[in-house]
Amino acid sequence: MKIAILSRNPKLYSTARLVQAAKDRGHEPRVIDHVRCFMDMGTDNPSVHYKDEEFVAGDFDAVIPRIGASVSFYGTAVVRQFEMMGTYCINESVAISRSRDKLRSTQLLSRKGVGIPVTAFANSPDDVGGLIREVGGAPLVIKLLEGTQGIGVVLAETKKAAESVIQAFMGVNSNILIQEFIKEAGGSDIRCLVVNGKVIAAMQRTAQEGEFRSNIHRGGSAQLVKLTPKERATAVKAANVMGLNVCGVDLLRSDRGPLVMEVNSSPGLRGIEEATKKDVAGRIIDSSEANAKPNKTKTRGKG
Repeated sequence: MKIAILSRNPKLYSTARLVQAAKDRGHEPRVIDHVRCFMDMGTDNPSVHYKDEEFVAGDFDAVIPRIGASVSFYGTAVVRQFEMMGTYCINESVAISRSRDKLRSTQLLSRKGVGIPVTAFANSPDDVGGLIREVGGAPLVIKLLEGTQGIGVVLAETKKAAESVIQAFMGVNSNILIQEFIKEAGGSDIRCLVVNGKVIAAMQRTAQEGEFRSNIHRGGSAQLVKLTPKERATAVKAANVMGLNVCGVDLLRSDRGPLVMEVNSSPGLRGIEEATKKDVAGRIIDSSEANAKPNKTKTRGKG
């Protein structure tokens, strides 16, 4: 199989592991910087141009998007172009966009009955008091809608601090979500790696002392964790709601059961492979191999 891996940097651990896993299985991987691509949409045969090359329908059997949050708009446009060409994409453009929009994804998870922290959203500084009451008061968590890897996530420990931070964000027209703080989680969360409707690996991430964000990029540590059946089912349901074949689902253990914090369409592989000793990259390539068929993409660039 010829596999296109859309990534800005071939030296990144996750990208390099996918390349190696594909080669180990006899496939031909190609790393393509999606930001360097341009698209031809004015012909009967849509194509993607990359540097001096033109890719048309049939040039690749599968596409594995590794789209960074900072280039979501352009990256998903490139994925959508491959969909229009009938190329199988392991994660579709609509699903990636859906998961990247924290507000939309939270609303979808809530509608489908997936456990989430109590969450509030408003546009006006006049509503700050109501926002804080809705999530049970301080301490509470304030999240930038555009944040990633723990950036733009603030823990406000008092009502006054919460009011100040919320008003500051609103003052610069930043969209934010307000969420209840799950104290019993103890600064830990669980990252579940879901591939084709199954949790193939899971790790518990714990924040370093003095920090409440458990992201590995923020200095958190990771270890193997055993999931309960409910946690496993919650992660799979969250992935299905987003429409993602490959994703990381972040859970909090609460007194009322597992709560989904976020669904990540381009999860990092280093932390979970090192913590679990599992060949996660290989499982992603296996999924591409099993499902790659021309014109299989559901949306075909629609939506």
